[in-house]
Amino acid sequence: METLDVFLPMLLYMFGIILLIVLIVLGLKLIQMLNKVDRLVDNIEQKVNTLNGAFSLIDKATDKIAMLSDTLVTAVSKAAHKVFNRKNKKGDEDYYE
Repeated sequence: METLDVFLPMLLYMFGIILLIVLIVLGLKLIQMLNKVDRLVDNIEQKVNTLNGAFSLIDKATDKIAMLSDTLVTAVSKAAHKVFNRKNKKGDEDYYE
C-alpha cells in the first residue's frame, strides 16, 4: 500500500507536467496560426480597398442609367396617357350629345 501512496502521486505529477507542456506547445501553435490569419485578413482588406474606386464608378453608372430609364418610362407613360385621354374625351362628348 505504501508503494501506491508514493507511486500514484508521482505518476499524477508526471502526467500533469506532460499535459502542461502539451498545452503550452498548442498555445504557441495557436498564436502563430492567429498571426498568419491576421496577416491574411490585412492583405485581403488592402486588396478590397483598391477595388473601392471601381465599385463607386460602377455604382454611379448604374444610378445614371436608372435615372435615364426612369425619365424615359415617365415620358412614354405621359405620352400614352395623353393619347388615351383624347380618345376618351371625344367618346364622352359623342355619348352626351
